[in-house]
Amino acid sequence: MHLLFIMSMVVLLISSIVMILTNLLSKKNIEDREKSSPFECGFDPMSSSRLPFSLRFFLIAIIFLIFDVEIALILPMTIIPFNSSITIWSTTSILFLFILTVGLYHEWNQGSLEWAS
Repeated sequence: MHLLFIMSMVVLLISSIVMILTNLLSKKNIEDREKSSPFECGFDPMSSSRLPFSLRFFLIAIIFLIFDVEIALILPMTIIPFNSSITIWSTTSILFLFILTVGLYHEWNQGSLEWAS
């Protein structure tokens, strides 16, 4: 127990010395506002946070997310026929694809897929 305490103190001391030496010997950089600020999709983070945001961009992002989840649900359809009956699989697959097609038609009919209107 005593040896463990001594070893941990030695490790703490060596790491502290290395950190202090690194801080003293490192080249000091001049703080630049642009380099020290986070990059946020082209927006200036130091200005007002109430900038107008394109709702069309948000809608396209949501549609992409929905289609991404749909792909994750469609991919296992290729493995399922080997484990279940073909009639249940085909009925479920046709119903799922029909629902997706109706949803796509609704989005197209509402004009959600047009970037510039």
